[in-house]
Amino acid sequence: MGLQITLTVNGESVTRVVEPQTLLVSFIRETLRLTGTHVGCDTGQCGACTVHIDGRATKSCSLLAVQAQGAAIMTIEGLAAADGTLHPMQAAFKTCHGLQCGFCTPGMVMSAVDLVTHHGCRPGQMSEQQVREALEGNICRCTGYHNIVKAVQLGAAGMAA
Repeated sequence: MGLQITLTVNGESVTRVVEPQTLLVSFIRETLRLTGTHVGCDTGQCGACTVHIDGRATKSCSLLAVQAQGAAIMTIEGLAAADGTLHPMQAAFKTCHGLQCGFCTPGMVMSAVDLVTHHGCRPGQMSEQQVREALEGNICRCTGYHNIVKAVQLGAAGMAA
């Protein structure tokens, strides 16, 4: 028996009936067809499924869709401006080539935005080590993180501008 939930996703109200055991990541990808949020580990370890829930980075594979009832959810698809202009963090990842295969990138970007917005990391004040520690819940198997760190630092500067 399904349960009706209503939440705001990328600024739009969404009402759907979901099975009680549906993970938020599955709801986002399969029901809403927003496939930028990736399923990596299904255990909350890799961060590929990171979205913002009520403005905070959250791993959507560790939350049931019904637990998000009434919440405001932002996915990677909702981060850019309506006209397609990339968010400063997205632009920084592109500029610094902070990606390789791209699988982890949406979760990395969402976590990096949260880092800058909520955790006091400001441009010019973030050391490489601080960025690496802050993003340790996001796993990249391709890049070695060097360009990701540079992208986060550049993105922070862009967000401050």
